[in-house]
Formats: sequence, C-alpha cells, structure tokens
Amino acid sequence: MEITPSGFYEILSPRCAVLISTVDRKGKANAAPFSFVTPVSSNPPLLLFAATPARHTLANARETGDFVLNIVPEALLDKLWVCSKAFPKGVSEIEEAGLTERKSKQVKSPSIEECVGWIECQLEFEKEAGDHILVVGKVVHAECKDEFMEQGKFDVSRAKPVMHIRGKRFVAAERVIQARGD
Repeated sequence: MEITPSGFYEILSPRCAVLISTVDRKGKANAAPFSFVTPVSSNPPLLLFAATPARHTLANARETGDFVLNIVPEALLDKLWVCSKAFPKGVSEIEEAGLTERKSKQVKSPSIEECVGWIECQLEFEKEAGDHILVVGKVVHAECKDEFMEQGKFDVSRAKPVMHIRGKRFVAAERVIQARGD
C-alpha cells in the first residue's frame, strides 16, 4: 500500500512522545506534546525537537533560552492530550491538565512532577526546515524517578513511556528486547 509522502512519519513509528515545558518572560508556564524529537549528539549532549512556528513552546524557548522535555508515562496520556489543545497565550496547559509544576534544577522552565523523567535544555540554535523549525538544545541536566531506574538503566516495562504513531494513536512501551548477535 502506498503512503503519501507527507504521511511518511506514520510508518516511522512509534516515536517518543514528550511534553515540552517552557516559561515566558513573565513567568507563565506552558506545556505541549511533541513526537518529532531525537537525540543528535552525545558529546556535547544535544537533542532536537521540531515545532511549528506558531507554537507558544517555540516563542517561549526563544524568549528565555531554555526548555524541558518531560517523559510521559501511559497513565498521563489523557493529560498529554489536554496539553495539545490551543489555549490562548498565558494560559498554563500544565494547570489546565491538572498537572503539577516542579522547579527545574538548571533552567527557568518548570518540569512536570507527574512525569517519569526530565531533560533540561538550553537553546543552542534553530533552523527552518519546511513547515517546522528545528530546535536544538544542549542538555544541562537529566533526571529520572528512582523507581524507573534499575542498575543504572531505564526500566521501560515499569515506566511505560508513551510513544506516538499519528493523531490520537499511541503505544505504551512495555517490553525490552535484545539482539542475539555477537
């Protein structure tokens, strides 16, 4: 079955779905879901997310120079969806979804308490790419709740991070498999 070129990302799935939290210069928090997210370098530690130009997330990251990727467990899927709604600037999606702001360790933007992990970033640069802006951030702090780490490794089966397919279709990652090769 052929897929339209603009729908290619459905078969490039599932992709990690995160809530990116930011704050504007007045201190008002924002959170929005993203699944166009990827690591791009480990030295220095850099990651990328793709945002449409009209997103409050992009405007806030430009204003304050930072953002936080919040790792969302399956139990928060409906709250993630609330954060996807187009609230007016200045309305906190975190509050609207019934989530809790948590002070971040290295950046101004808040983290979201109910998430399983947090990756705090300083804005490095951005680049226009088609109908999106690629936003690259330098990771300045990363943290995961203790109960989701086992011997220094992320326990996917316990955390059940949400993975996005397309639209309202998601997968909860629950099982780790390992290659049998040499």
